[in-house]
Amino acid sequence: MAKGVVMPSVCKSLLVVGLLVCCVAHAQAQSRPAVVELFTSEGCSSCPPAEAYIGELSQHKDVLALAFHVDYWDDLGWKDPFSLKISTDRQYAYSTIFRHSSVYTPQVVIDGKAEFVGTDRGHIGGVLAVTRTGVPLRILLDQENLVVELSAHENAARSQVLLVTYVRRATSSIGRGENAGRKLDEFNIVRGVRDLGVWSGGTATFRTPLSSLPRDATDAAVLVQSIDRREVIGAGTQALR
Repeated sequence: MAKGVVMPSVCKSLLVVGLLVCCVAHAQAQSRPAVVELFTSEGCSSCPPAEAYIGELSQHKDVLALAFHVDYWDDLGWKDPFSLKISTDRQYAYSTIFRHSSVYTPQVVIDGKAEFVGTDRGHIGGVLAVTRTGVPLRILLDQENLVVELSAHENAARSQVLLVTYVRRATSSIGRGENAGRKLDEFNIVRGVRDLGVWSGGTATFRTPLSSLPRDATDAAVLVQSIDRREVIGAGTQALR
C-alpha cells in the first residue's frame, strides 16, 4: 500500500519536472526561416536562372532568400545598379570560411555554413527541407524606429546582429555585357547591410531610425550570425511598406 501511495507522487513530480524542462526549451528557441544568400550580378550570364530560383524560394514562408549583387562584374561591360561593395566583402568573408581561393557567381550560401552553385536546385532543395530553430527575436516598427528585440538564450554563440534591407522585386533592362538586350526579373535585392551590434546571449534591444534606411527598401531582415564561424543562429523579417 505504501508503494501504491509513493509511486503516483513520484510520477507526478517527474511529470512536473518534464513540463518545466519542455517550457524552458521552448523559451530558448523559436522556429526560423532558412537563410539563402545568392551572390549575383546583372553582368553575369549564368545568374538569371539562379535569380529566378530565388524568386521561387522567396514565396516560401520558411525561407528568407536574399540576393547580394556584387561589384566585381561592374567593369566587364555593364554596371549593375544594385551592386554593393558590402555584398562583395560579405562573399569574400565566406570564401575564407569555406577555404576557397576565389569567389564566383552565382553562388548560394545557406545559413552561413553550406555553399552551392546558385542553380543547383537538387542540393539546395535538400538542405532547405530541414526544419530550423533559432534564437528568439522580434522585429517591430514604431513611428520613428525599427526595433529588434532579442530574448535571452543560454549558451548562445557571441554573434553579430545584422540589419539587411532589400527590395522585394525589380525588373531591369540590360544594355551591355553578357546579358545585353535581356530584361531581368530580380527578387529580394539587398540594398544595405548594417551591423547593429554584438549579442552575447542576454536580453537586448536595438533601434534604427527608419529615416536612415535606404529609400527604395520595401522590407528588412535581421540576421543573428555567430562571429567565429559566421553561422546564422537567428533570422526574421519585417515589411517596411
